[in-house]
Amino acid sequence: MTHTDLPAHPTGQPVGRVIAMPADTNPEGDIFGGWLLAQMDLAGATPAFEYAQGRCATVALDAMVFHQPVSVGDEVSIYAKVIKTGRTSIRVHVEAWKRPRRDAQAESVRVTEGVFTYVAIDENRKPRLLPGVEG
Repeated sequence: MTHTDLPAHPTGQPVGRVIAMPADTNPEGDIFGGWLLAQMDLAGATPAFEYAQGRCATVALDAMVFHQPVSVGDEVSIYAKVIKTGRTSIRVHVEAWKRPRRDAQAESVRVTEGVFTYVAIDENRKPRLLPGVEG
């Protein structure tokens, strides 16, 4: 997929917004992919928690694609939507979009997307059935 093939607007609900800071960069001055991944994991947990009506744990990440780098000072907005559920698991598609903070008129651009899998867990950190699922 090329950058011109990417959708012009985010999909899913807005679940987070952060500013990329100098402490989050690699030696080349771009934001660490791991930092962005952590932001996406935290944000993706929001719809999973809502769907599960309680605590969830991240168990997998797949289909991760980095389309463009994020620079210091960029405003990163994260969007997520539940795409599939199982007995205990919830798959969430998460997108990160950036906009230069110094240019309020600039268009947002998708920089990263991935699919995170969360599992609903109980107070003992053991998998539990999602609401409405028969045992």
